[in-house]
Amino acid sequence: MSQAAVLTIKQVIGIRSSVSNCVAFQDEQTLVYPAGGNIVLYGIDQKAQKVIPCTPNAQALTTIAVSPNRRAIAIAERINDQPQVTVYDLQSGKKRKTLHTEVIKSNEIVSLLFSADSKYLLTQGGPDYTLVYWTWEKSKIMASTEVRTAAQSNTTVTQVSFNPQDNTQICAVGHGLFKMFRYAESALKPSQSLKQEHYNFTSHCWVSDDRIVAGTDSGKLFVIQNGEILHEIKLDLKSDLRSVTSQYLTSEERSNDSMGENTRQEVKCILPFSRGFIVAAGINKVYIFDRFDDNKEYFRQNREILLPDDPADKSHNQQVVSMCLSPSEETLEIATFSYLTEGYHHAQVTGVDVCVRKQLIATCGIDKSVRIWNYETGTLEVGKEFQEEAYTVSLHPSGLFVLVGFSDKLKLFTILIDDLRPFKEFPIRGCRDALFSNGGHVFAAVHGNVIQIYSTVTFENITNLKGHNGKVRQLVWSPDDTRLFSCGMDGAIYEWELATSKRLHEAVLKACGYTGLSLSADAKTVYAVGTDRKIKEILDAQQILREIPLTPEDMQPTSIALSHTGKSLIVGTSKGTVRSYKFPLTKADEFTEYLGHVGMINRLRITFQDEYIVSIGDDGLVILWKLQEQGVSKKDKETTFAEEILITKTDLEEKNALILDLNQRVTELREENEYQLKLKEMNYAERIRELTDKFMQEMENLKTKNTVVTGEKEKEANKHAEQVHDLLEKQNKELQDLESSNNQKLMLEYEKYQELQAKTQKTQEEYEKQIMELENRKEEEVTRQRMQYTTQLEKLKNDLILEREKTKQQSRDHEETKRQIEEDADEEILKMMQGNEQTLIECKEENISLKNKSTTFQRKVKDLEESIKKKEVDLVSLKNEENKLQQAIRGLKKDIEGLKKEIQERDETIQDKEKRIYELKRKNQELEKFKFVLDYKIKDLKKQIEPRELEIKDMKEQITNMEAELERLSKSNDEERLQKEELKQKLGVSGVALQQEKQIKRDSELVLKRIKTDLHNCSALLQEPKLLRQKVLEIHQQYVHDDATEEANVDQDIQKEYSRQRDHLERTVKSLKQKLDKDSDRHKNDNIRIMQENVTLIKEINDLRRELKSARVKLQDLQTSMGISRKMAATTTDQIVQALHTHKNNHIVNEKHNQLENLIARQRSEIHRLNEHLLHIEGGSRPPSGQLPPINSALAAH
Repeated sequence: MSQAAVLTIKQVIGIRSSVSNCVAFQDEQTLVYPAGGNIVLYGIDQKAQKVIPCTPNAQALTTIAVSPNRRAIAIAERINDQPQVTVYDLQSGKKRKTLHTEVIKSNEIVSLLFSADSKYLLTQGGPDYTLVYWTWEKSKIMASTEVRTAAQSNTTVTQVSFNPQDNTQICAVGHGLFKMFRYAESALKPSQSLKQEHYNFTSHCWVSDDRIVAGTDSGKLFVIQNGEILHEIKLDLKSDLRSVTSQYLTSEERSNDSMGENTRQEVKCILPFSRGFIVAAGINKVYIFDRFDDNKEYFRQNREILLPDDPADKSHNQQVVSMCLSPSEETLEIATFSYLTEGYHHAQVTGVDVCVRKQLIATCGIDKSVRIWNYETGTLEVGKEFQEEAYTVSLHPSGLFVLVGFSDKLKLFTILIDDLRPFKEFPIRGCRDALFSNGGHVFAAVHGNVIQIYSTVTFENITNLKGHNGKVRQLVWSPDDTRLFSCGMDGAIYEWELATSKRLHEAVLKACGYTGLSLSADAKTVYAVGTDRKIKEILDAQQILREIPLTPEDMQPTSIALSHTGKSLIVGTSKGTVRSYKFPLTKADEFTEYLGHVGMINRLRITFQDEYIVSIGDDGLVILWKLQEQGVSKKDKETTFAEEILITKTDLEEKNALILDLNQRVTELREENEYQLKLKEMNYAERIRELTDKFMQEMENLKTKNTVVTGEKEKEANKHAEQVHDLLEKQNKELQDLESSNNQKLMLEYEKYQELQAKTQKTQEEYEKQIMELENRKEEEVTRQRMQYTTQLEKLKNDLILEREKTKQQSRDHEETKRQIEEDADEEILKMMQGNEQTLIECKEENISLKNKSTTFQRKVKDLEESIKKKEVDLVSLKNEENKLQQAIRGLKKDIEGLKKEIQERDETIQDKEKRIYELKRKNQELEKFKFVLDYKIKDLKKQIEPRELEIKDMKEQITNMEAELERLSKSNDEERLQKEELKQKLGVSGVALQQEKQIKRDSELVLKRIKTDLHNCSALLQEPKLLRQKVLEIHQQYVHDDATEEANVDQDIQKEYSRQRDHLERTVKSLKQKLDKDSDRHKNDNIRIMQENVTLIKEINDLRRELKSARVKLQDLQTSMGISRKMAATTTDQIVQALHTHKNNHIVNEKHNQLENLIARQRSEIHRLNEHLLHIEGGSRPPSGQLPPINSALAAH
């Protein structure tokens, strides 16, 4: 039995930019970043990768950190919903330490950092935000603390850091949080926080031992020291100035759906370097800030980096997620969502295919891009982005064409040298799988549950293979291209014969939805995986020989691939691992598992020569695995690959023309440069002669100046030496005087000290004598008292019997007096002891003060000795200054030489500029000539424009006429469309009737056939008339009914009546439509006429109003002429008549009265007529607002 094939990762194409701090330098040429379930060490120059696998059962990887000594890398992972930090050795790739603790109550670590000496490690948990201080080499927790307080429950921590100069000082920033901690006494103690208002900090870095630069989500930078904001910098995120281009840029597996304004302005990363710091903020932008030369505390923007565009990404919205600097600060590495040295996929990869004749693989994904890679060199050959997502991709065996399935169509592209050019489109919507045959003459494409076969020569649909009831997941061609194998989610595996379009064999298992399919080299055995978590070995696509279950239960196989040699079986799983099984299959546990992706593996492909395996997954990665099979030599795998590429004829002609043009320009420039060089050599020779003479004179002058300066320098040196000698003598004298005076003072102080010491001894002796005398006195007094008391006792004993009470009293008095005497003696003794002790203490203090004075004098002596040493040091410094002056003289000489060279260079530049000015003047003259010619041409063109304008006017009139004609044609088209719909309806009704007639015909034929069979059966009874008659009667009763003819006649009459009524209704509808058209035209004309009449009537009304106004004016004139004021004027006609009757004798008044009555009567009649006319118009004699009456009313009228 052969062993399982060995897989090793050759290259990981992609990066996990969801991991914070996802890029770092190991050295100048090695970049470290996470990709899938591995840590990749990428050699920038060699373009080679080394892979360190992470923990296999890790649920997520949140952040990484590389130690400052570049020897270790720490990885923060989430395992079984618990945070864990694993430290790996970057040189050997081995695991060094695993750190986990119950102090962190959250399920992940959001920030991770090594100290400057690489001995300590900081871990910041989230969302409980517990900060832990580790000695990682001992796996020991030094201290831990809660970063936020109970009042800061809504704040979050985004980053923590060590002070680069002090490992005990720590900074933590976040949304609404800025805190400093100090490690002391095995605890992290808060030292200071931001004293101003709170900001949402997203990133920070240390720029000195006490100063921090912090960035916010609003695009602001703050320079902070001791909890106070020293300086604020507002980034200009709207400018698009491109100043410098970075060399290497990075990408990631995931894509952002949308970014808000805050996200566009957010400061993503701040990186310190020796001269300042680098900031990543906004979209496509990186800013570099340097310190001011005159003020080290403030910074200014030095340059702005605009990130280069991804050749396959047209959005140009790259957001920086991480940055790092090389150790020499020469290379800046920037990680974005879509770029790392080549254009990587930054979302789920859905399709992959390999080429036979070229070392190419094609991939596509939901990031709307298709990319062609060279799997031998690991470089991107061609990349292109589209408007919609790509579901599947298939390479032609020649490597010159590629099929891509989109949501609307399946497209065939030609692979050019630097582009994918569309060649043919096929109407297949949502094609999830397409595959060229091994010969490339046909290809199969999935359209839902139908497989369509097309010819790559004529692009015709050869046949359609129908049979699946669910989605088809994978297609595989047989080696001779005569058969096609397919599997689907309906649990079916079919073997199709292309020549007959029929199914040869099938294996259906409805409980399993197949996701992957592979075929043996002889096309007899099929290997499939599906949702039932088993690997199935199926013979001839119909008989299941073996089933191998997968373990554990939460793992499901998603894809399968079998090598062309038939010795390696590779399975991809839902957890991103790749399994290599022993082949042939025997046991479920005989496999080797390799960690690659972090999401589900979507597809596996093996190259034609069985050298590499390509896997793609949901994490946006493309991984190249090197396949090493047991018992297969390299010679068996060696093949020759094609190197031809496609280029269009126009591009080739343009490039050839460009090459010829450039060659001509090169020859012309070479000749011109040779001529210019000759001229310059002649001019330079003359200039050199002039400058040598000039510089020789200057050299002589400088030599004289130098001799003068050296003489002055010697004088100054002698003067300086004399001054130094005088100062030394003066210093020695002062030193001797100080020593003598100090010695005298010391002797006096010593004598005082001895006197005080003798005095203390005398006082002590006197004190001791007094104590002895007091003790003697006490003893004598005690003996005397004792004798007295004994005598008294004798007397008392004699008188004891008689005077007991008196004796008792006397004894009590005696005891009292004795106690008082003893107390008085004790008090005297204590007073004397206290007085003597006080005097002793004073003497001791005086002695101590004298000792202090002596020590001060000794210090003064030492200070004087130090001052002497300083003077000697000053002397040495003066000598050093002398040496510096000599060096400065040498530097000035070098500056003189440099200035000479600069003068020579400036003369050359002046000469070049003079030539340039002459050329510009000559070009200016030519341009003035061109200007004169152009002015003349402009005048001619203006003359030619006038007839053109007339033609344009005529054309506009024609356009208006044509638009009217177009409107008329559109109306006729609408009418024809209505007629077409009516005909379709008629056709549908007639089709239904035809179907009914056909059904009747079929029924009648069946009845007739039955009658014939019954009559044929009756022919056997010809010899028996009774039975024959009875049988005929039964047939008659069975098939002949009286009402059948009536029903048939009735049905026929109903049909005729129906057709007659239908024809009548159609004729009436047609006539009504014609009448409607006529009525609409008539109403339109009436409407226009009424509108015109309304206009004329309005004009007449306005004229009448003006006449009425003039009449009123005349009436007022009459009233004034008749002497009637407005207040006294009659308000009615009767009053006017009465007023006129009062003046009837006046002839003039009578005439005016008659005229006024006639005028009033005419005005009243005219007003009455106009009112009636207005009522008639407003009453509805015309339709309101010029609209036609509704169609229903018009039809009802007809």
